[in-house]
Amino acid sequence: MGRYVIRRLLQMIPVFIGSTFLIFFMVYALGDPVAALFGDKAPDPAVAARIRQELYLDQPLWKQYLHYMGQVLTGDFGTAFTGQPVLELMGDAFPVTLRLTIVAILFEVVIGIALGVVGGLRRGRAADTSVLMVTLIVVSVPTFVSGYVLQYLFGVKWGAVSPSVSPEATFAELLLPGAVLGLVSLAYVTRLTRTSLAENARADYIRTAVAKGLPRHRIVVRHLLRNSLIPVVTFIGADIGALMGGAIVTERIFNIHGVGYQLYQGILRQNSPTVVGFVTVLVIVFLLANLIVDLLYAVLDPRIRHV
Repeated sequence: MGRYVIRRLLQMIPVFIGSTFLIFFMVYALGDPVAALFGDKAPDPAVAARIRQELYLDQPLWKQYLHYMGQVLTGDFGTAFTGQPVLELMGDAFPVTLRLTIVAILFEVVIGIALGVVGGLRRGRAADTSVLMVTLIVVSVPTFVSGYVLQYLFGVKWGAVSPSVSPEATFAELLLPGAVLGLVSLAYVTRLTRTSLAENARADYIRTAVAKGLPRHRIVVRHLLRNSLIPVVTFIGADIGALMGGAIVTERIFNIHGVGYQLYQGILRQNSPTVVGFVTVLVIVFLLANLIVDLLYAVLDPRIRHV
């Protein structure tokens, strides 16, 4: 197992370099950060040249990237055009989005797997049909629509929660935004669980377990559900990074100043250091989440061994 983890970590290095260079290239090569800094006003050539020199923008793109990665390895993600270090922005944004993502993941895992089990064990019946219809509706409704509807119902009309989130963004305040963020993913988790459960229910090892007279709950939990969760875990692992980076709509609806908010502001104002810095961390999150998923395969399915 240890050798496998080391090999996977080594494989991540070229992936990380390639991903971050592509991001860096798209952000810096496809626009002029200095021109964006001055907005509609034409900058003085001398001032613009001095700023480019300070930001290392007067060098070739590959040198700019090497300079940036050298800073990242020392924990320096640069300075935003507002003068605030990007690392400080991350320190304020990532804890909020991490709490929001935890709520969304728990929401989609607990409810999604439960609904998937109901549909998979009752395939073709009324419960299965209802689950499929509900998940199809959820997938068809955009997040900004479901977000505003749930915000109005629970926050404004019924007063069950606050319509917006305070700067502290506690777990209690993030329950509704987390549900909105994880709603579409919940539908996919439900469908994946239902399909995988229905397929594995016809497998030979399930017939053998039934023939041995094992209790039904033991067959479902220890044999059927455990092996059926592999595609679900794969989806959830990829979804963690997607939820953290794709929470722009949800955070805008509930006034949450997290990663999505900072990325939106960075893109809107063409604040290149902020965008590159945040996306670099999200790349690391994606890579680590996929490594954890690969390790969980061996836990869920004893037939899988990492060597």
